[in-house]
Amino acid sequence: MVVTMVAAHVAEERGSELRHSFTGATRDMPAGIVQTFLVRVPGGHEWRILTVWRSREELESYRAAVETPEAIRVFRAVGSEPVMGEFEVLEHAAGTAPI
Repeated sequence: MVVTMVAAHVAEERGSELRHSFTGATRDMPAGIVQTFLVRVPGGHEWRILTVWRSREELESYRAAVETPEAIRVFRAVGSEPVMGEFEVLEHAAGTAPI
């Protein structure tokens, strides 16, 4: 598994617009995505989209198929220029509580 992180500062007045953009973008996700989250630093303007990909190969296949990844487009839609990070999942555990 691989986790990607796309992060940007978003003006407070654009937060609900960002949430709406994320919801629209997640209606039809690539098959390689296990889960994706829109998160915000509590009380701040720092937002992130964290996405869990089943494999590096599926992530790379997606990137090759699109001009601009959807997470970047979500932030740009609200006037923010994001930065990206990528993490290799070495270990994984899941609880039993429902989300």
